[in-house]
Amino acid sequence: MTPVQFAFSASFSLGLAGLAFQRAHLLSALLCLEGMMLSLYLAFSLWTLELGASNFSAPPMLLLAFSACEAGAGLALLVATARTHGSDQLQNLNLLRC
Repeated sequence: MTPVQFAFSASFSLGLAGLAFQRAHLLSALLCLEGMMLSLYLAFSLWTLELGASNFSAPPMLLLAFSACEAGAGLALLVATARTHGSDQLQNLNLLRC
């Protein structure tokens, strides 16, 4: 495993560990998801550059577009949650109540 591959796998693993263990606030969970998506985007981009093929250039752009949509939806959910519940703590959310 090259140092670049180790760095990307370590950053993805740290984002996953942060998502699994830091469940206090919705904003911290969204930041962990964004870190994971960013590490995947960089890994796909470098993989495309290593292959040197132009037909593999679409997946990183699709992943980046999906990440931007996920960030927008997550921030909208954060604002809606903060307005209705008064906090972004995940313990205060009750999914069974409308």
